[in-house]
Amino acid sequence: MKLVVAQFNAIVGDLAGNRQRIAQMARAAHAQGAQVVLTPELALCGYPPEDQLLRPAFLHACAEALAGLAHELADCVGLHLIVGHPAPSAGGQETGADLRSPTPSGPHGTPMAFNAASVLCEGRVLGTYAKRELPNDHVFDERRHFRSGRDAGLGPLVLPVQGLRLGVLVCEDVWTDEPARLACAAGAQMLCVLNASPFHLGKAAAREQRLGELARARGVPLVYANLVGGQDELVFDGASFALDAQGRLQARAGSFVEEALTLAIDARGTPAGPTAPLPGLEAQVWQALVMGLRDYVGKNGFAGAIIGLSGGMDSALVLALAVDALGAERVRTLMMASPYTAEISVLDARRMAAGLGVRHEEIAIAPLVQAFAAALAPQFAGLPQDLTEENLQARIRGTLLMALSNKTGWIVLTTGNKSELATGYCTLYGDMAGGFAVIKDVYKTLVYRLARWRNAQPGPQGEVVAEIIPERIITRAPSAELRPDQTDQDSLPPYEELDAILARHVEGDESLQAIVAAGHAREVVEKVLRLVRLAEYKRRQAPIGVRITQRAFGRDWRQPITTKFRA
Repeated sequence: MKLVVAQFNAIVGDLAGNRQRIAQMARAAHAQGAQVVLTPELALCGYPPEDQLLRPAFLHACAEALAGLAHELADCVGLHLIVGHPAPSAGGQETGADLRSPTPSGPHGTPMAFNAASVLCEGRVLGTYAKRELPNDHVFDERRHFRSGRDAGLGPLVLPVQGLRLGVLVCEDVWTDEPARLACAAGAQMLCVLNASPFHLGKAAAREQRLGELARARGVPLVYANLVGGQDELVFDGASFALDAQGRLQARAGSFVEEALTLAIDARGTPAGPTAPLPGLEAQVWQALVMGLRDYVGKNGFAGAIIGLSGGMDSALVLALAVDALGAERVRTLMMASPYTAEISVLDARRMAAGLGVRHEEIAIAPLVQAFAAALAPQFAGLPQDLTEENLQARIRGTLLMALSNKTGWIVLTTGNKSELATGYCTLYGDMAGGFAVIKDVYKTLVYRLARWRNAQPGPQGEVVAEIIPERIITRAPSAELRPDQTDQDSLPPYEELDAILARHVEGDESLQAIVAAGHAREVVEKVLRLVRLAEYKRRQAPIGVRITQRAFGRDWRQPITTKFRA
C-alpha cells in the first residue's frame, strides 16, 4: 500500500482554499498510486478556529465543504482520504454514524462540535471518528470548543484498506493510552494520527519519543501527520513521521515546509520513506520566526512590513528575519535619531539596511521632542526630569511608525524581546506600538545566538556571504539611548543572569525561594520578580508574536494584573 501524508499550510476559516489544497494533494497522490491520504487535524477549517466553532453558521459551512470535497474526489477510485474537520455534535450517535449533518443545539457558548476525522472514498463518507482527549492546558482550550467522543459514547474507527486495518486517532489521543488501546482492540494493525501540534523548542523530539513508546506498547506501526504554518502566535512545524511497530523512525517530512510525504507500507503495516533531519536549535527558532512572520503578514493581507531600525541588536535581528520572511522589497526601515542616539547607531543602521537592500529613511525627532516639551512645560513646571521624558521619545517614534503604517497599509513590527517584555523594560505606546512582535518569545541571550547563527549561514549556492548583521551591533553594549551614556544594565541584571531567573520563574513556575536556592542572589531575584509582576498591564496590551517556548506571554500566560500574592 502507498500512503501519502499531506503536510500542508491551512488557513483558518479559508474553507474553499483549504478544500482546494487538500483536493490537489489527494489527486496528485492518487495519480502516483496512493490508496490513502492522511491530512492534519482540522485540515479543512484550519487550527485553531477558536470561538468560530460556537457559531452554527461556521459548522454548516464546514459540513458543506466536507460534502463538496467528497463529491470532488468521487472519481479517485480506491482512494481513501482521511480528513480532519469539525463535525456537529447531536449527541448519542454510535460509532461510524454520519456526523456531517449540522444539527448543533444548546445554549450560547457551549460546545456543539466534535474534533473529527472522516474517511472519504469515491464520494462517500465511510466513517467518522471523534477525538476523545481534549487538551485544556498551555495554548489549548478544546473543552471550550468541542465535545469528547468518549462523553458522546462514540468508539474507535478502524478502516480496512488493501488488507490492512487502519485505526484513526487525533492528536491528544496519542498522549494517553486509552484511545490507542481501544483502536487496537477493535482490530487496528496500524495507527493513523491527525495532528495540529504547535511548535516549541524540543517539541519534535518529544513527539517522536512519546509516539515511539506508544507504538512499542501497542505493537503496531504508526503514521503521524502534522500541520505546518503560522496561525497568529502559533507556528506548526510539520515534521510528520512514520514509525515501525518497535517505535523506530522509518520516515520524516521536512520541518517548516509543505510536503507530501510518500510512504510505502508493507503487508505488516511497516512504513518506509525519506527521512529529513531535524534542524538544530537556532535553525528551528529561525525557521519558526520566519514562518510565523511570513504567514501573519501574508494571511492577513499586509503588503509589507515597517521596522524602526535603531542600530541596536533587537531591531537588527527583526530586520534580518523580515527580509528572510518577506523579501527586501517588502520591508522598509526608519531610523529616528534623538539627541542621545550615538552616531555609530545611525551608521550601523544605514549599513545594515543597505546590505540587505531595503528602503531606509531617517527622521530626526529632536524638533518633535522639543515641541512636546514646550507644550507640556506649564504642566511639568517645578518637576524633575525622569522616565517621562525618556518614554516621550519612544512614544514619538511609535507615532511616526504607526502614521507610516496607516498611510501605506504596511504592518509595523515591534522589536522587543522576551527579557524586556518580562521585566517591563519597554514603553507602552512607544517601542511596543505595532502589529506583530516577532521576537517577543526570544530571550535576549538567544537574540545574540540567533544573530551569530544567521551571520554564519552560507548563501543559496553554498557561498560565503557578507555578515547580515554588522559585528559592531552584536558586540556593543545594549542601550535604549534615551539618556546620556545609558545601558540596559543600568536597570537590569546582566542578561545571562536575568534570562536564567526568568526561565525558572516564567517557564518553570519556580518561586523566589526555589530560584534563590538554585544559586541566585535574593535581592536580584526579588527585583526581577517584582518587575515581572509590575509589567503585567503592559503585556496585556502588547501585540501578539511568535511562540517558541512552552510558556510564551499570551495564551500560555494568564496572570491577574491586580493581585497581592507574592512568591
